[in-house]
Amino acid sequence: MAESSATAYRWDELPCDHPMDLIDRRRVIGGKAMLSHLVLHKGFSVPVHAHANEQFALVLDGHMRFTIEGSSGPETIDVRSGGVLHLPPDVPHGAEAVETSIVVDVFSPPSAGTGVDAAGG
Repeated sequence: MAESSATAYRWDELPCDHPMDLIDRRRVIGGKAMLSHLVLHKGFSVPVHAHANEQFALVLDGHMRFTIEGSSGPETIDVRSGGVLHLPPDVPHGAEAVETSIVVDVFSPPSAGTGVDAAGG
């Protein structure tokens, strides 16, 4: 029988960091993807930024408002509980927590820094 290289995690047992005000973040970083479990408190916002990573934002609970900068100007997309926003690489976007929200972000490839890291200093 082959030895397993699988690892199980519990979000509440992982270290929590706070790269900006009003955010609690826990991450699992793999070889080709990264999951971030985020609690974004009401009023949290990250300014418009872009990164080479593909990103999926799954809103488990709450209400997020994303701003997407396109060639025809900014577009606002509201994502509520159960919704998913897909952001291809290099798409300028920002986000605001309209209410306290629980979000799982998937980034591929993984990155030590994301938009909240850059904005947080």
